[in-house]
Amino acid sequence: MTTLTIAIVTVFCVGYLFIAVESLTKVNKAAIALLMFVATWTLLMLSPESYLPTAVGDQIAAVVSETIERHLGSTSTTLFFLMGAMTIVELVDQNGGFNFVRNVMQTHSKRALLWRIAFMTFFLSAILDNLTTSIVMIMILRKLVANQRDRIVYASLVIIAANSGGAFSPIGDVTTIMLWNKGVITAQGVLSELLVPSVVSMVVPAYVLSLSLKGNLPPATPQAQATNSQDLTDTQRKTIFFLGVGGLIFVPVFKSITHLPPFVGILLVLGLLWTVTELFYANLKEAEARGSMQKRVSQMLSRIDMSTILFFLGILMAVACLETIGVLTMLGQGLNATFDGNHYLITGIIGVLSSIIDNVPLVAGCMGMYPVAPTGDMAVDGIFWQLLAYCAGVGGSMLIIGSAAGVVVMGLEKITFGWYMKHISWIAFVGYVAGIMVYWAEKMFVL
Repeated sequence: MTTLTIAIVTVFCVGYLFIAVESLTKVNKAAIALLMFVATWTLLMLSPESYLPTAVGDQIAAVVSETIERHLGSTSTTLFFLMGAMTIVELVDQNGGFNFVRNVMQTHSKRALLWRIAFMTFFLSAILDNLTTSIVMIMILRKLVANQRDRIVYASLVIIAANSGGAFSPIGDVTTIMLWNKGVITAQGVLSELLVPSVVSMVVPAYVLSLSLKGNLPPATPQAQATNSQDLTDTQRKTIFFLGVGGLIFVPVFKSITHLPPFVGILLVLGLLWTVTELFYANLKEAEARGSMQKRVSQMLSRIDMSTILFFLGILMAVACLETIGVLTMLGQGLNATFDGNHYLITGIIGVLSSIIDNVPLVAGCMGMYPVAPTGDMAVDGIFWQLLAYCAGVGGSMLIIGSAAGVVVMGLEKITFGWYMKHISWIAFVGYVAGIMVYWAEKMFVL
């Protein structure tokens, strides 16, 4: 490994460290990711011909620019998909669409509520994403469960169920979106082969947690009841909910029919929902229409969490630099040699690592480390890629900081790292391993 390669890897590792300790440095991880992106590619420009054989003479700038633009094109498909999905979910939420979900959840039994939360979170996460679903479910929980001690048990299950639900859906988690966009998994493949393992990884922890809950919930207070928006009718709110959620479900279908990238389908849904909501608000009186401006897409686009988008841009482009210099290929070959090509073990370790560090660069790195093969475990929808989708998603539940869902729930419900590790981590690990065993059994005895 050359001195320049070591320098690029060092910059990446130092940047990764600062991202991991964001809570201590108070520096937004998006800023660090952008610096990593620029620094790694700038270092590469010191000797581009070492990594890009065609970058010689007057062709250096053109070859490097073409390489960056190729990676940027691949990255942008994920970014546009996320922007569209975030806007759709925000639109449904702001217009009272999720009130329907809250009404379905209501029950007096603590255990019945736990199972309703588990399955509702699981399937919503598969349609929306684990971060958004966690926020929605915590808001609903606050209206249904007054006791803080009970609520953090439910909230912990939300983390597990959201990550499990995102793992079997091509649009349920950023990592599955990345793998789907890359073409190493298909919607039909992960839905058919990862559904049962993902359900098991959620059901096992849910059963264990249900043993700690007994009795009934006190009646919800009037203040806990959500106030419906006065701008739209109940029918209009339900229309927005079913258009938004149904549209997200339709995206994989649209891709299979048209063979266009997934972000095109998400933009179709956004455009349709945008048109419908504008028509709804166009019929309001002038005073009501002025008050509803904040709930319209034109306003919501200005409130998109751009720091998250820029973080993904920076980290994915920094990983692309590591792929260009050949480090990821070397690392993949080293792992295969160390573990004798045991993909269950390799992906299992990656899943455990995803509970410690961000799973986005882990998966991005794996996509650069391992080439897609025409047949076998590394083929499209092969064991390796499907297990990577499962392990990177579900593995994040083992620590509360291991996933976006965990971090947001930690902040909303003030769950401490130590409490979660003591009471929940082992339960999440048992579910994680159980899901892998079920997947193995599927491959050995069913498929």
